[in-house]
Amino acid sequence: MTTSYLLLNGGVPLAVLALLWRSVRKLNARRALLNLLALALLTAVFDNLIIGLGIVDYDSSRILGLRIGLVPVEDFGYTLAAAYALPALYRWLGERGIDGN
Repeated sequence: MTTSYLLLNGGVPLAVLALLWRSVRKLNARRALLNLLALALLTAVFDNLIIGLGIVDYDSSRILGLRIGLVPVEDFGYTLAAAYALPALYRWLGERGIDGN
């Protein structure tokens, strides 16, 4: 069975967000949105560079075909997870007293 990039780059991050949903809801909405915008911009710039330089390529039969520049939209799944799930995970770990402090 072959895996699509949508499942890998969308499904996995969404599953992580679902598991951390309570902590995600506690995040400051403005800060999380600013994180998302900054990370999306960085993803768009650097993914376009590495794809344009031929360092990375995608099997066109496994992507939706929607692109931002050269970047398949599926690539932004991990950006979404980084903007929301990482801060939520940090909060969740801190609430359990295992954040290193």
